[in-house]
Amino acid sequence: MSRLSLVTSRPSDALRDDDADVELVQCIAAGDRAALETLYRHYHRRLDRFLTRLTRRADVIEEVINDTFWIVWQKAGQFRRESRVSTWIMGIGYRCALKSLRQHGADPVDADEHAQGAHSLFDPSAARELNDWVSKGLSRLSGEQRVTLELAYGAGHSLEEVAAIMECQVSTVKARMFHARVKLRNLLPVLAGHGGVRADHAEETESDESE
Repeated sequence: MSRLSLVTSRPSDALRDDDADVELVQCIAAGDRAALETLYRHYHRRLDRFLTRLTRRADVIEEVINDTFWIVWQKAGQFRRESRVSTWIMGIGYRCALKSLRQHGADPVDADEHAQGAHSLFDPSAARELNDWVSKGLSRLSGEQRVTLELAYGAGHSLEEVAAIMECQVSTVKARMFHARVKLRNLLPVLAGHGGVRADHAEETESDESE
């Protein structure tokens, strides 16, 4: 089922963008607030989209973004380019989000509401043939699976980078992607009205992931 490969290639200018981001981080480490503002503007939309995979609360999302860049301001001097700047920032954002959600209590994304915006997970030019029923299928995934797909296919991070951001093993990332594909493969024919297994049963088939 080729449609479920959902592969989005990394932009060709990713390395050039990272060089520019590294320069900004170095300026931030030297106390340049204008550089922090530039980096904030560059990543705000990306972080906002990413965090909607975890919560729909705008106040929590904005709080997490602000916390993320406060840490960037404090820790810029410790960045050693062991990863891309985007990986570093998304990792900070992910950890801040988990901490914030624990503080605010459970806040799951509503499946129907998520389905309305799930199309933004993919580059429209690379996936314009996907229909509404694909978005509905994506909304049935667990939060960790949605975040994994967002990082891998939406933001173009490698498996190793996704593992670094989510602080897990590469094997765990692979397992989440595998189970997500299996779940989508079971769900999409049902949501498209072509029969097959029931949607609720398909959800039950993906009960555990290898950690």
